[in-house]
Amino acid sequence: MTALRGAAAALAALVLLSGCSIKKMAIKTVADSMAESSANYTSDEDPDLIREALPFGLKTLEGLAETLPTHRPLLRSLASGFTSYAVGFLVPEIRPLEEVDLERSRALRVRARQMLLRARDYALRSLEVEYPGFRAAVYTDPQGQVARVQRPDLPDLYWAAAAWGSAVSQGKDQMDLVAELPIVETLIRRAMALDETWEQGSLHEFLIVFESRGEASGGSYERARQHFDRAMALSKGRKVGPLVSLAENVSVYTGNRKEFDELLAKALEFDVNSAPENRLVNILGQRRARQLQAMADQLFPEDQP
Repeated sequence: MTALRGAAAALAALVLLSGCSIKKMAIKTVADSMAESSANYTSDEDPDLIREALPFGLKTLEGLAETLPTHRPLLRSLASGFTSYAVGFLVPEIRPLEEVDLERSRALRVRARQMLLRARDYALRSLEVEYPGFRAAVYTDPQGQVARVQRPDLPDLYWAAAAWGSAVSQGKDQMDLVAELPIVETLIRRAMALDETWEQGSLHEFLIVFESRGEASGGSYERARQHFDRAMALSKGRKVGPLVSLAENVSVYTGNRKEFDELLAKALEFDVNSAPENRLVNILGQRRARQLQAMADQLFPEDQP
């Protein structure tokens, strides 16, 4: 009888353990599926639908991440999702809103910055899983920490840099945040060293904006143009982002209205259906191009009589 009771207790414990494991396995399966399906957004033709769907999707992923805190595809999807939502849908609204409601534009800028910092933290968490101690040490020894990162983890470097750099651009009055810009550069330079061709030249597209911060801040308009050429070559002209980035971040600040107009016109001529894998980002790029065209007289006041 004693042996029988022991066997029954062991069996009950095994059943409970299996139930717990099965539940976690089911959650992991859902997390894997959602992390993979988020990539399908890039081919969608309705940016407003995606804008409405993303917040729910991101909060669902965050709920899963509480159960699976070291699930890297999940963390990477959260980093890319929050960055894309902030940069694609919130940031473009800030400047036009300044003309009609300065208070709301400031609040939107703060919200975008907070969302970008959340994205950065998810990317750093993903790196932390593979490289223990990375999150804390990257602030004190960025070169040493980033040198540890290998090619499979390049996406985490990119999303950390993209989110962090964008947060700095939305928080130029936050000196502590601005002081972290060298870490952003360390991240993106390591990504470039690992594979400068990644994702149809996305690293070069990022560097168009990064280098456009101007000579006084360590940037270079000449290098920005070089990254533009490389981004266009690697994407084989299937992305309008480099065109819009060069117009907004280089043509404007060098006072080149002719180049500005030509770049935006070329972006708007592009057939978004010819590159279905980039359809959504190209539609958003064209939306931004139209917005910049409408603001051209404000951006080039010296050209006005």
